[in-house]
Amino acid sequence: MSFHGGSLIFKNKLYTMKQVLFAILMSLYSLGINAQSFDHSSWDTLLKTHVDQEGHVNYKGFKTNVAQLDAYLNLLSKHQPNTSSSKNEKLAYWINAYNAFTIKLILNNYPIKSIKDIGNPWDKKFIKLDHRLRDLNYIEHEVLRKMDEPRIHFAIVCASVSCPKLRNEAFTASMIETQLTVATKEFLFDPSKNNLSQNSIKISNIFKWFAKDFKQNGSIIDFLNSYSDIQISSKAKKSYKDYNWNLNE
Repeated sequence: MSFHGGSLIFKNKLYTMKQVLFAILMSLYSLGINAQSFDHSSWDTLLKTHVDQEGHVNYKGFKTNVAQLDAYLNLLSKHQPNTSSSKNEKLAYWINAYNAFTIKLILNNYPIKSIKDIGNPWDKKFIKLDHRLRDLNYIEHEVLRKMDEPRIHFAIVCASVSCPKLRNEAFTASMIETQLTVATKEFLFDPSKNNLSQNSIKISNIFKWFAKDFKQNGSIIDFLNSYSDIQISSKAKKSYKDYNWNLNE
């Protein structure tokens, strides 16, 4: 009789331990621990379908897949990175989020000729995060720029001709280093965005607007020389190109 009683108590303890472990796992899940391995494949598919190699966006085509875009944005809203996510995971998540929500903003107002046709586009609070409404400026200035990675400026896209091109692939944690380097070099050597030579540079206004970000380890020319095949003189004459805000379609 005592044996069966002991067995019952043991089973009850096991059952209680299972409940506790399950509760812990669910708590971790609810805190967003699963954001570490966030799947950006649905965004990758949309980009491959509606963006060409030069970064031109087929917004009319995107509108036909708005349900798929909304589903991806909903996942982004529910599964954000947390303190245990790596820097690469956070970079991939927030870059993709910025670009996907920018596309959504354009679609909400399409057809338009420029993102600037939308009143205060970067201050519009339409992005659901942390049970709060955020704007694109929040993602760029409060999250991405605070990660001390200046190359994000060649990855996030403002839906305009003079912006870096929207890549037709999603950023991923495993490939982010290569993707950021490629995006930087493509932007620097696009003659419509920058003209670099040994003694003269005519560069994008991005380098003026975010000069502080590019001077973390020296001057802007030092940054350019880190990615350029041309050795630019520290005394090179510097000027800036006009910025074309027409829609990148």
